[in-house]
Order: sequence, then C-alpha cells, then structure tokens
Amino acid sequence: MHTIFIKIRGYHLDMYQHVNNARYLELLEEARWDYIEDKMDLNQWMKDGLGFAIANININYRRPATFNQVLEIQSHLSQIGSRSGVISQQIFLKGTDILIGDAKVTFVITDMRTGKALPIEGKIKDSLSLL
Repeated sequence: MHTIFIKIRGYHLDMYQHVNNARYLELLEEARWDYIEDKMDLNQWMKDGLGFAIANININYRRPATFNQVLEIQSHLSQIGSRSGVISQQIFLKGTDILIGDAKVTFVITDMRTGKALPIEGKIKDSLSLL
C-alpha cells in the first residue's frame, strides 16, 4: 500500500465548488506516479524501452471533495495477469475513514519502440512484484 496526500486547490473545483469529476483522473494519476516511482526503477524501464499504458479506468465517486481539504490517496497492485494488471486506488478525506472515491485502473506494459503490449512475465513480472 502506498499513500500520498494532495491538498485541494481552487483550480480543482468546478462551478459547484467541489472537485470536478475530470480532476479525479489527474489526482489518481499523480498518486500512481508517486507509487510507481517510489517502488520501481523507472529510469531502467525507460532504458529498456518499457512503459505503462492505461487500458481502462473505472471510478466510483462517493462524496464531494471541496476547497482546502486534504485527500489521502492509497494505491496498491490488486491484480496481475499474463497481459495486464490492476492498480486499486481509494481516496479518503485525510485522517478519516470517509471515502471520497475509489478506482480500478487496468494497465498493460508496452514496448515503447513498437507501441505493442507485452506479456507480463520474467523480468517485467519480477519488477512489478515490487509494487
């Protein structure tokens, strides 16, 4: 489990003064990058020509988040298969059990030279096991 804290700023809000639904994609992406950078050697992945590509995102919006609140986003690898994996993420109001939203993010590993998805095996699977 990896946790990041993000403070809600004015530019995250919509005309209803709560976080716009599209902004949650950015907040979740920020949390995933922090998670992956913390656990894996992305420089080596880049040298090896490997990359992550998002295949699907499902978000459940549970409660609105508003200005100046601090969100606690938890991320963890919940599934790994032969061709894809899933990172599960939960967004809480910091220091509480109030669930703001949750998401399941399906990813594939791509060969950056060809753009093709690769099987998750061997060195790739070993590296992902660090998550």
